[in-house]
Amino acid sequence: MAKAYWIGRIDVHNLDGYQHYAAANPAIIKKFGGRFVVRSGKFEGVEGQSRVHNVVIEFPDYETAMACYRSPEYQENIKRRTPHSTAELVIVEGYDDSQP
Repeated sequence: MAKAYWIGRIDVHNLDGYQHYAAANPAIIKKFGGRFVVRSGKFEGVEGQSRVHNVVIEFPDYETAMACYRSPEYQENIKRRTPHSTAELVIVEGYDDSQP
């Protein structure tokens, strides 16, 4: 079964306010078997519009990734993030087939 990923791109406008969201995320993600693969770090935007923070979180499968996003805990946490940042998030199923 293919893993799944949250791919987030975030610009933070108020770091103090955003910290409450960031502090609550690890416990929520861990509850659903997720793990951070990318959490900010050095980057270079080579095409398109970049954002300051880039995050990739791996989950055991697509259904679990969606369940985490839809969970009451994460939905409540979104309310902490929204006033302090602009974010884009996609949830994508990983590729689990033969490589070229």
